Amino acid sequence: MTHQTVGHAPAGDRDGPLADCPDSALVPPGHEPRCPVDITLAVLGGRWTPLVLREFLRRGEATYSELSAALPALSDKVLSDRLAQLTGAGVLERHRIPGWPPRVHYALTVQGRALEPVMRGMWEWGSARRGALGGAPGPSGTA
Repeated sequence: MTHQTVGHAPAGDRDGPLADCPDSALVPPGHEPRCPVDITLAVLGGRWTPLVLREFLRRGEATYSELSAALPALSDKVLSDRLAQLTGAGVLERHRIPGWPPRVHYALTVQGRALEPVMRGMWEWGSARRGALGGAPGPSGTA
């Protein structure tokens, strides 16, 4: 059995849906990704990042407190880091609300909304996998 790297077609099948990522596009860790799969993973990378994005796809925008309540397993540091990561990647916009105490809300950008099909695909694959493993079915059609 051979191992196939995601984003690369098996030998002899270079016209598949992921064939536009040649071996020359792979770069060592720490360098700027060039493969489309690597670029997407660089934005969604890190534990909890997809779940933070999921909350924004559900809500459109949220405050830190709302996210903290929706994702109680996240520490303050992890949530802050993920918000900074997604903001830096252009997926979220950070807006300061005038007044005291200072409040901030975050909103999806156009690029952030464009990740919905990716997240929906993850949701559908995970739902099917959970069903195959004998888990309870989840709500369909929502990400």
